[in-house]
This record gives sequence, structure tokens and C-alpha cells, in this order.
Amino acid sequence: MTAQTQPTVTVDSLQAEITRHLKLSIGKDPSHASVYDWRMSLSLALRDLVVEPWFASTRKTYEGQHKRVYYLSMEFLIGRLVEDVTINLDVEQTAIDAMAALGQDYKVVVADEPDAALGNGGLGRLAACFMDSLATLAIPAYGYGIRYEHGLFEQHFENGQQTESAEGWLAQRHVWEFERPEVAYKIHFGGYVSEEDGKANWHPAETVLASAYDTPVIGWKGQWANTLRLWAAKPVKLFDLESFNRGDYVGANAPERLARTISRVLYPDDTTQDGKELRLKQEYFFTSASIKDLLRRFLSEGHQITDLADHVAIQLNDTHPAIAGPELVRLLIDKHALPEKDAIELARKCLAYTNHTLLPEALESWPEDLFARILPRHHRIIQMIQHRHLEETGSDVRIIDHGNVKMGELAFVMAHKVNGVSALHSELVKETVFADLNTAYPNR
Repeated sequence: MTAQTQPTVTVDSLQAEITRHLKLSIGKDPSHASVYDWRMSLSLALRDLVVEPWFASTRKTYEGQHKRVYYLSMEFLIGRLVEDVTINLDVEQTAIDAMAALGQDYKVVVADEPDAALGNGGLGRLAACFMDSLATLAIPAYGYGIRYEHGLFEQHFENGQQTESAEGWLAQRHVWEFERPEVAYKIHFGGYVSEEDGKANWHPAETVLASAYDTPVIGWKGQWANTLRLWAAKPVKLFDLESFNRGDYVGANAPERLARTISRVLYPDDTTQDGKELRLKQEYFFTSASIKDLLRRFLSEGHQITDLADHVAIQLNDTHPAIAGPELVRLLIDKHALPEKDAIELARKCLAYTNHTLLPEALESWPEDLFARILPRHHRIIQMIQHRHLEETGSDVRIIDHGNVKMGELAFVMAHKVNGVSALHSELVKETVFADLNTAYPNR
């Protein structure tokens, strides 16, 4: 991709923009501004510098109908963005000097920013670094994840004991994101599947909306920008007035309660049945919204659905989005009328999987009865995928085994390429945790 030209930013021009935002966006006089006000004003001034290359990169991708990478991850440990953006725009010293001219300590202002702790460690940091790298290399890409209200918990020590409390990065306005109310998808759970005229029809019991929030990710020297799109769960029906008027005040809020629970907390405790159900819903929620979104974008360019793999590359960061395989197959069969075999082959050409563990017991799996209850259509599709996998390879490795749906095996079978997080890790994946599948699918 051709790089964008970044306009020169001076101390005077940045200082003027910070002051303008302080007055017009924050509504504060410099003599009464807090550290928060200065930080928000600096962030808005920096965000303005990101928007034009972001738009230009998006336009160039659409005009050239270039292939896009879609990076699906349960975690994005992006951290504080003021410092990240100033470094990538190569204006850190300019920002330091501009804030000093305004009587503010840049380091104090940077430290005031809440840490968007939407990850747990290496997996989430890897995802954030990949987004930076993709933008630096000017590779058109979207990151897809969940806009958790509460990310990684805050840790405290009281009387020598560790205590945990909810992390509240959204207690303040997240200035880097752009809400997209026009981009929302219905996500379904539960219910049953019926057969009508030889076609499967899913009749869901619950539905929530996945609503998009976009954060631009700027590459080094500000020459290219991609998008991190996070999904927030919202109710289809905002408020049940009839229940409220009957005096059922708790029931009136049930739709909102279900939706907010899904995108409320990063990694809810899944040692209980309810916790497992919520975790599975979270994974399907963001994966389904992401697959629907990339299909909408692909079809808006006038392509034929059979050409999907020429324009779409979907990378699964660990097994959390492994349901992407069955979801894409479902949409190709149920919405686009592709034959089962063609749908599986096309989905596989689009999907690749990054493994993060060599321990078989650490690979994600779901009780089959829970999975079938929450995602009945996908349960049938996985049975279909397994049947074709066993028939085509002669392998005895099953995706559904001893009452469990094994997401590592599903991700491997539905991917055209599998990798570890390093060259050595990739070799060990072939030799250990997926040795039998590596034999069944050599060179995958």
C-alpha cells in the first residue's frame, strides 16, 4: 500500500489545537482546567491528526478493493493511547513542549489516562501489537473484539491480603472511540431448529444487539491507519413499559440486563454453569457480529459470495473466536444458499488459527448439552463438519468427544493454516497437542 503524507505539526500549531479543544470541546477556561481537562484536550487534538490518514487509508482500500485482514480476539490490551499515538505520529517531543508552554507536565497528563485493560496478558498484548504492526505495514485490517464495561480487575492489598475490584475505564468518556449507532446486528441465542422444505430454520429464544464502536489504530509515522471495532451488547427492546406499569420493575429491565451482562466483564468466572453460559454467549456474540460485519462490507463492494476468500482473511487469536467457522458456514448455507460442502471449503479458505497453548487440558471445550442449548444450529453444523472431516481424512480425532465440544480441534479443522506464537511454538504444536491432526492435514 502507498503511504499517506502526514502534515507537519509544530509546537505552536499543537498548542493552538489543545487550547481550542479545551474551550470548545471541553468547555473550560485554562485557569480552571483540571489535569483531566488538559488530557482530554490533548487527546482530541491528537485524534484530529489521526482521522485524516484513517479516512485516506479506508478510501484507498475501498477504491482498490484490496483484501482485508480481520483479526478476531477476545482481548485487546491496548493500554493508554495518548503516549502510543504521540510516538506513532512522531510528535512526542512536540506534545511535551506544547504542554509545557501551557504550564502542564506532559508525563502527569499521560498518567491521568485510564488504562483500557481489555485483556489479561500476553494474548491481549499480542493482539494490540499486531494491530500496530498491520497499520505500520499499511495492510488493510480490522480488529474485532468486545467493548467490556469492566476490563481486567483492579488489584489491591489490604492487611496483607489481595482484593479485587471492578476496573472502570469507561467511568470517564473514552475519547479515542467513535460510536457507530448505524452499525448494529441482531445476535441470537437458544431456541430450536426446525426443518422446512429441506432447509434448517433457527428459531432463537433470545436476541441482543451488537453495536459498533471504532477506534483508529495509527501506524508508525502516521502513514496508515486501521480500525479496532469493539462490540457493545444492547437490548433490542430498550424497556418493557407494560411490565413496569404492572409493578414488575425488575422484569421491565430484563432485556437491558441480559444485554449488558454480555459485554460487562472481561472473563467472568466460568466455574459455575451460569458463568460457562455467559462466557459462551460472549464468544458467540462478538464473533457473530464480526462475521456479519465483514460479509456486509464484502458484499457492498459488489463481489460474488463465492469469491469471499479472495478478499477476506480471518485470523482467530486462540480458540475464543473458533465459533467463527460454524457461524460463517451457517450464514453461507442459510442466508446465501451454498451447498454444505462448498460452504465448509469456502469458510476454511478464509480462516486461520493461532494456537496459544501446548497443554491439551488447557484447550477450550464446552459441555455438549450447554452448547446445543445456547447454539442449536451451530451444534448441528459442527456435527456436519465433523462428519466430513472424519470421512475425508480417515482420522479418529473428533471435534465432539465424550460429551464435549472441543474448540481447539474445531479451529484446526476449519482453518487452512495454523500457527503458534513463534516459529518454535509452531513446530511444537505439530509435534504435541495437534500431532494427529497435523498428520491428517499435512502442511497446514
